Amino acid sequence: MTLLIINILTLLTFNFIDLKKILHNLQQNRYNEDNRYLKWINKNKKTVFLRKILFSLIIFLISFINLNLFLIICILFNIYLIIDFVYYLKHEQVKKPLVNTSRIKRLWFTLTLIYLVYFVVIYLNFNSNIINYYVLILYLIIYFNYFVVFLANIINIPVEKYVYLSFKMKANKKLKSLSNMEVIGITGSYGKTSTKNFLYDILNEKYIVFKTPLNYNTSYGLIRTINQYIDKYNDYFIAEMGTLKKKDIKTEAGIVKPKYGILTTIGTAHLDSFKTIENIAKEKFDLIESLPSDGIAILNKDDKMQVNYKIKNNCKVYWYGIENKDADIVACDIKYSAKGMEFNVIIDNKKYPFKTKILGNANIYNILACITLAKQLNVSVEQMQKGVSKISPVEHRLQLKQYGNINYIDDAYNSNPIGSKMALDVLNLMPGKKIIITPGMIELASKQYEYNFNFGTYIADVADLTILVGEKQTKPIKDGLLSKKYNEDKLKVVNDVKEAIKIAQTYFNEEVYILLENDLPDIFNER
Repeated sequence: MTLLIINILTLLTFNFIDLKKILHNLQQNRYNEDNRYLKWINKNKKTVFLRKILFSLIIFLISFINLNLFLIICILFNIYLIIDFVYYLKHEQVKKPLVNTSRIKRLWFTLTLIYLVYFVVIYLNFNSNIINYYVLILYLIIYFNYFVVFLANIINIPVEKYVYLSFKMKANKKLKSLSNMEVIGITGSYGKTSTKNFLYDILNEKYIVFKTPLNYNTSYGLIRTINQYIDKYNDYFIAEMGTLKKKDIKTEAGIVKPKYGILTTIGTAHLDSFKTIENIAKEKFDLIESLPSDGIAILNKDDKMQVNYKIKNNCKVYWYGIENKDADIVACDIKYSAKGMEFNVIIDNKKYPFKTKILGNANIYNILACITLAKQLNVSVEQMQKGVSKISPVEHRLQLKQYGNINYIDDAYNSNPIGSKMALDVLNLMPGKKIIITPGMIELASKQYEYNFNFGTYIADVADLTILVGEKQTKPIKDGLLSKKYNEDKLKVVNDVKEAIKIAQTYFNEEVYILLENDLPDIFNER
């Protein structure tokens, strides 16, 4: 009996570590929203089903007739699993660890109940002659932990709906009480977070403004922001609004009820979910079409998808642009340097100079969107200029960091074709040797190979050294590089970002600029 207890305790210790890792995966896959978790399982069958070839080992262990020998081998195997898993987790590069939210705590409770049911059944029907089979069944349950977690997530759906609705009602009630505060919604395939932060800096020159923190751009995040952070003194609430599936923006707009809406760019992000760019456009325009008749929409006139879209709303529309000179607000005379950008903005047919510490053509568009709305909110040009000069780079979005003769252009949160190309344009402006570290782009459906291949051809024209992270997922980029006769001696492929950075730091004995592009979630780590 002692051996049995030791065996169960060591096995449950491994099970706790295993479940924690799988819950992290579920959380990164948005709790299976739009079947993301199941899609991940389908794409990673080896990870899910081989699992140290546990099943074949179990079959092998059944052959042992001696119970004590069987239990001792099981205990040794459990200890091996624990040590191996702890070693793996210690050396794994985790960019965003598991966040122990209330939802995760509820899942832990449900998982505990599922395993408790197994032990209660065993206790009520205990037979000392088949102890080895009890242990083997427990091994099998743990082997299928990815699906046990999926089951727990399904069981918790009614509870999560109740929690969501109760918090939503609380948020609605709070917003109604803040009649003096107006809401600005921001969406788009790229540039949402940057535009949100830029607008915050500009409007704060005149008003009291609050913005959604971090990446709180889902309905859950917006509800949490309203309930926990907003107070009665705010003049404006800037709500970043993201989407993974159809009607997400409509749901979010129904929660925050924006009077103003900014649409940055419509692109190919999340093609896996939306299938076509037309579907993406319709989803993004749900923000604009949710505005009241006295609302104001701010649109990008250089984006053909926006120009060609027939808006089902009679709210006022103002346009910004660089190429299209007939936009309401236009940027011109743009000058770039390693220290930032200078440009003029045409407002009411007059040119006004602006300076900013941030980099990239994409950010000119983001600033223009903010200026266009700020003008409608009676912010003076002087206040706009002051606000733009204060703008700091958004973390992990073309953020320049200097360490001696090593300069990092951190664009880790970018993961789209347009933004990636613009990041390369920024790298190309820099003096010294140019290095790019990238794992490529994801969630581009049937276009994924094509866009990553094209990305490789762009890199070939800029980078003195290319380090690809993840042999399988970066093959299209490698193919694109080689199609341009890129020097293979200047091409490295690794499976660990830390290893890539070590190579980049020591490769050249002179000033270098290292572009960190497209830092994918941990669930795509090939290491």
